[in-house]
Amino acid sequence: MATVKKCLFPAAGYGTRFLPATKSMPKEMLPIVTKPLIQYGVEEAMEAGIVDMAIVTGRGKRALEDHFDISYELEHQIAGSDKESLLDETRAVMEQCTFSYTRQVEMKGLGHAISVGGRLIGREPFAVILADDYCVTEGVGVLSQMVTLYERFGCSVVAIEEVPREETFRYGVIAGEEEESGVIRITNMVEKPAPEAAPSNLAIIGRYVLTPEIFDILDDTPPGKNGEIQITDALLTQARRGGVIGCKFQGTRFDCGSVGGFIDATNYTFEKTQSE
Repeated sequence: MATVKKCLFPAAGYGTRFLPATKSMPKEMLPIVTKPLIQYGVEEAMEAGIVDMAIVTGRGKRALEDHFDISYELEHQIAGSDKESLLDETRAVMEQCTFSYTRQVEMKGLGHAISVGGRLIGREPFAVILADDYCVTEGVGVLSQMVTLYERFGCSVVAIEEVPREETFRYGVIAGEEEESGVIRITNMVEKPAPEAAPSNLAIIGRYVLTPEIFDILDDTPPGKNGEIQITDALLTQARRGGVIGCKFQGTRFDCGSVGGFIDATNYTFEKTQSE
């Protein structure tokens, strides 16, 4: 069974909930204390043994590429000063990882973004991280937990967590049978259902490990909710074949796509930093 070597970051969205801050800055570059969301995601992938990062960008997203590159003028200015060490973590990421980029020209949903990223992935299993879902753990990272399950079951894995039922309309929601503690064989999933129509209160969050057949399925998946190509619809096709596992991960997720979640994540990380 092929190992997971690449991680895809869909990062072409407009980030409208953070306007005007995101008018000219990608939402993935919003800082949690001193590091942008995208770097936390990359570091989580690295912890899972992945060093090939594929990023799907869009217009106005050049800052993502610049962040993982040398800034000659800046680095010359701070060379030899006490500020130079502030770039150590980013330099370590750049030294250990490779980055490739492609553009999603039209915003047609997460499924479409993943399909566009297929040209960077090829025919192999891969991870997907949505950087605005910021995940923290006390031990093994969320993506590492999922890669372990992929290595056991050899099928697609999605991260799931319980959410208040009145919030199911914001997520893809699953139903299935628990095979063991925290591991669910998914039998159904619905994109953003109304609370009364939700099959459960177990929601998919922004972490996936996908098998390459997902690209073929996406090619045959018609537009769904909001006229977009939904990854949930493609995963449902796999689930009906018994090919999707839900991972009730150990850790805490902050929805940094919302202003409240972003502030909570910032406060949590700042307090943790101060206590170390």
